[in-house]
Amino acid sequence: MIALSKAQARRFILLHQGLLGEHRFIGKDGAYAYVRQAGCIQFDPVDACGKNAELTLFSRVKGCTKKTLHELLYADRKLIDYMDKQLAIFPAEDWPYFARYRRKAIECGRQFEGLAALEEQAKAYMAEHGPVDSDTLPIEGEIEWHSAIHWSGNWHGKSNAARSVLEQLYSAGELVIHHKTGSRKTYDLARRHLPGALLDAPDPLPDEQDHITWRVLRRIGAVGLLWNRPSDAWLGIWGMDNEKRNTAFEQLTARGEIFPVQVEGVRGPLYCRECDRQTLEMAMSGEALKARCEAVAPLDPMMWDRKLIRALFGFEYSWEIYTPAEKRKYGYYVLPLVYGEGFAGRVEAVRDEKAGALRVRHVWLEDGVRGTKKLGAAVRSCMKRLAKFNGCKAIIFEEE
Repeated sequence: MIALSKAQARRFILLHQGLLGEHRFIGKDGAYAYVRQAGCIQFDPVDACGKNAELTLFSRVKGCTKKTLHELLYADRKLIDYMDKQLAIFPAEDWPYFARYRRKAIECGRQFEGLAALEEQAKAYMAEHGPVDSDTLPIEGEIEWHSAIHWSGNWHGKSNAARSVLEQLYSAGELVIHHKTGSRKTYDLARRHLPGALLDAPDPLPDEQDHITWRVLRRIGAVGLLWNRPSDAWLGIWGMDNEKRNTAFEQLTARGEIFPVQVEGVRGPLYCRECDRQTLEMAMSGEALKARCEAVAPLDPMMWDRKLIRALFGFEYSWEIYTPAEKRKYGYYVLPLVYGEGFAGRVEAVRDEKAGALRVRHVWLEDGVRGTKKLGAAVRSCMKRLAKFNGCKAIIFEEE
């Protein structure tokens, strides 16, 4: 078993994530390459200074703009919106692997009387008129509904009929998102945008355990190092329990697709993908690497297991967006700040549309991190890039 110091483990994760050293991911091709490495990136509609998926790419892809992700999704169709780790974006080439989720959505939809007729009405309308949203699809009224997109039936009640029909067809794979305007989704028939060979491909992993094992490997690749224990990094892997997770790790280790490493001060092994061994060796070499300051998205793949981040980096992070204002320690939409080989602090920045400016409300440095001129300049440079990313012509540091 390979033995790592915590410093080496931190270096590896940051190198793997493309947050340390020279940029590994550049332009649109780099953005696509990163999503393939991560398996998926999470989507969240909140837009304080960029949506979560946009910020995930901003922090590590040189030359990335908001248009980059939009084009990959809705022009090039190399990425697709669907469920993976919750609401997510993943490579369109992985579409066949999620066939079981679409089958479940269809099964859920059959519970609702009259839904099938509404689905046919919606598809016929789109075939003639093109993309629609819930306001432009001429289906009125409400229906009894649960949100099939979550495949759990845990929400049930009256819902707008047009929105429910579109969501059901999307969950079942008959529609794709044509584009988004803010948080509003416009849908179109999937066969207009994805090749039939992809849409009609059989499930490559019909066995549940095989599917879970594939998902576990993807999630290890998303973070870089992961342990075989309960973790938020596994969210959205349908049907996985402790036994099936253990089996997945056993299978992947036996096939040589992952290997264990022991990190000082961390109980039990962490696991790394074999295809990432060269990056691990670079992290262990002690080679001098360019320090960068990057603002990390709240739901960034690197942050998917916050207990692991605490164990390796000593950094505590809680996304306080749903915490009542009076109980927040920091703020509504706060981004961790990576600098060099660790976390320097966190920042709250908000796009002010009226002023055309990015307002940096507060920067908190971690205990023990000195506020040097070099660090201050790096943070300011990062915020200037974030302002440009958000189309802001000015930046306002409110603490100055």
